[in-house]
Amino acid sequence: MKFRLLFPIVIGIGLLLLNCEDKQTSKKTDTTVVKDSTISKPENKLKKTLKPEYPRLTDNNAMEFFLEYEKENKEDKVRITTDFGIIEIQLYDKTKFHRANFVYLTKRNYFEGTQFYRVVKDFVIQGGSSDDYNLAKKRQKIGKYLLPPDTKRGYTHKRGAVSMPSSEIESAYKLASPFQFFIIQRKGGAQYLDGDYTVFGEVTLGMDVVDKIANVKTDDGDWPLQNVYIRKVELID
Repeated sequence: MKFRLLFPIVIGIGLLLLNCEDKQTSKKTDTTVVKDSTISKPENKLKKTLKPEYPRLTDNNAMEFFLEYEKENKEDKVRITTDFGIIEIQLYDKTKFHRANFVYLTKRNYFEGTQFYRVVKDFVIQGGSSDDYNLAKKRQKIGKYLLPPDTKRGYTHKRGAVSMPSSEIESAYKLASPFQFFIIQRKGGAQYLDGDYTVFGEVTLGMDVVDKIANVKTDDGDWPLQNVYIRKVELID
């Protein structure tokens, strides 16, 4: 009789122990999952260091950069949209560093919002600069560099010639400011500039627009009294 009474009790205790063991196993499993998910969170927070698409150009790396850049970027026609109309330019392949530089700045959207900031009637209109603070920030991102002159390609400062101005930095080699350009407006050209500045293109459409810009009123420093903006510069076929 006692055996019969004990048997159910033993069975009950056994079932109770098994139930407790299952709960402990479940707790251990839940804890492991939490630990795994916690470990994975920092991995999701890790920020990948992205390599800049373009290097910041300096006098030490600019020429090497443009030497490679011009091989892969063969565009040589440009459309400039101004407040007075459209000017189209053919860039010369022979002046490869200057062509590549202009194409590069165009693709970096550098010229948008710059101005024809120097206008001398019956001589030139000069563009690519501005008194806007944001332009200085643009230049800082692109870099600080100079291009050496490339004046022995047979090109001349005829009417419509697109040329590179000398840098403000004094240099016996007439190093050129890479962010600016000028267009000869004078009838008959300005060949006396040959050898001092690099002609790297010519106007193929829009000399009437150049003439309109050249006739705006300016202050004593040749800056137009009404800003003449370059609204857009784009590469065309």
